[in-house]
Amino acid sequence: QVQLMESGGGLVQPGGSLRLTCVVDENIFSRNTLGWYRLAPGKQRELVATITTSGRINYSDSVRGRFTISKSNTDNRMYLQMSDLNPEDTAVYYCNARRTGGAIYWGQGTQVLVSS
Repeated sequence: QVQLMESGGGLVQPGGSLRLTCVVDENIFSRNTLGWYRLAPGKQRELVATITTSGRINYSDSVRGRFTISKSNTDNRMYLQMSDLNPEDTAVYYCNARRTGGAIYWGQGTQVLVSS
């Protein structure tokens, strides 16, 4: 059973936009803080944004003002709207679910390539 599955990655030109989607198992969705992380070649995994069960949101400094995290309680999906993309945003993006004392869940990742 797939617990988290990302989609929406692809190739985009600098300055462009993409929206990533993560479908989350309903049992995980309602009980966990959800988030997006990314892993770029030669770099450590980086937190991009998180959204708690109550809707509190946090962004990394590198994406604040350009990316928007959101979720839909009706269909158990989380989104990452990315705008004004630049080559430094190139990475594999992963959705994540976690809660204190609980398991940590990861999706399989979706590649985002920002290039002209």
